[in-house]
Amino acid sequence: MSPLAALSARSEPTASDRPEVSVVVPICNEIESLPHLLAAIEAVMEPIGNPYEIVCVDDGSRDGSGDWLKQAALERSNLRSVILRRNYGQTAAMAAGFDRARGQTIVTLDADLQNDPQDIPALLAKLDEGYDLVTGWRVKRQDAAVTRLLPSRIANAIIRRVTGVRVTDYGCSLKAYRAELLADMNLYGELHRFLPALAFMEGARITEIPVRHHARQFGQSKYGLGRTTRVVMDLLTIWFMKKFLTRPMHVFGPLGLGLIGIGGVMFAYLVVVKLVLLERIGDRPLLTIATVLLLAGFQFFCFGLLAELMMRTYHESQGRPIYRIREEVG
Repeated sequence: MSPLAALSARSEPTASDRPEVSVVVPICNEIESLPHLLAAIEAVMEPIGNPYEIVCVDDGSRDGSGDWLKQAALERSNLRSVILRRNYGQTAAMAAGFDRARGQTIVTLDADLQNDPQDIPALLAKLDEGYDLVTGWRVKRQDAAVTRLLPSRIANAIIRRVTGVRVTDYGCSLKAYRAELLADMNLYGELHRFLPALAFMEGARITEIPVRHHARQFGQSKYGLGRTTRVVMDLLTIWFMKKFLTRPMHVFGPLGLGLIGIGGVMFAYLVVVKLVLLERIGDRPLLTIATVLLLAGFQFFCFGLLAELMMRTYHESQGRPIYRIREEVG
């Protein structure tokens, strides 16, 4: 039987043996780190005593990581290997892991051994205090100061300012979530780094704790300054979603009405000039400006109406409410 057939032949677990914790690991070209990573996770999770699983998602690796994971999944009952068809990016890899995780609690970490699995018990203990998301804070990061640390600190400050979510280290992949929280979140683009902000929009209780961080032992980092533009675009998306997801007319409407108002006043002035003062207005730049403002105002107002219809369709087609209930008594 082929490895893929063997994986497919596994029966789904019953409620009694369903894992309580799922450790999700996105992977791209980390074959040297994988044996050490799995051993470290198992060494931490076994003493806890709760049923757990490790969900490794191979994101189009070309160094043999996918084949290694398939073989390892045949030898370990607690390992699930998900092999993506090509490299989709870390956000897509995390989304695939979340979709296939069966635990009530989901822990994420990178595969490069810079995150320390020994911090997982502390994350789980903090989550048990009533939080929905616990994120790690790499207090002593072992990365290059100019190319990694400085850009990261600037980015974190901007993200905190824009989103209003006071998380010190958005880039830390070591996090613990309640599974029901992730069930309400859809990931696109590079949104994995904004998960605390997305969770906050869902009404989640969020906190952070200091975690260890180690220097990379194998391979090369996949992060760099080239991602800055994509991060900025996704940050603008998060800002808009946070403020206007369920009421886009509140941003397009006032802007459109304002432009229409200014253009209307200009046109009224030109009408007075034409009819009362009997002066020519056809060659005046003000006529062009007034026309452009009126057209732009009508367009923005129509954008708002269309966005409202799209949001209603989005929520109603999925049966997705615009509110989230934390608990209900009685």
